[in-house]
Amino acid sequence: MRKNTDLGLLVLRVAVGLLMLLHGIAKIGNTGFIEGMLAEKGLPEFMAYGVYITEVIAPLLILIGFRTRLAAAAYALGVLFIIGLVHADQLFSLTKNGGWELELVGLYLLGSVALFFTGGGKLAVSHYHKWD
Repeated sequence: MRKNTDLGLLVLRVAVGLLMLLHGIAKIGNTGFIEGMLAEKGLPEFMAYGVYITEVIAPLLILIGFRTRLAAAAYALGVLFIIGLVHADQLFSLTKNGGWELELVGLYLLGSVALFFTGGGKLAVSHYHKWD
């Protein structure tokens, strides 16, 4: 069986990009609860608009494969911020079934880190630039 790394990278891009994009679409025009969480932590409320970078813009760029490595870096940093802001108390917790409480967020993070190191592959809108 022949390897098809570029097809595998496309599948990873679709999984990481589409699944997070759906979270972002749900938040368009509805960042009040994020502003509240930021205010509780003593952070400026305008940082809530970073959700659009992490959950809309970066996933779209990852999906189409444009500046994939740069988008994946922004995405990963955003996910780390999400973990710190929302899920810090679950970082070392397991579910009743033995799974990690943050397994979905962990997959988002590690998938974006993988794309940062690999790039988007040849089945991307752009794959010649160093940030692709």
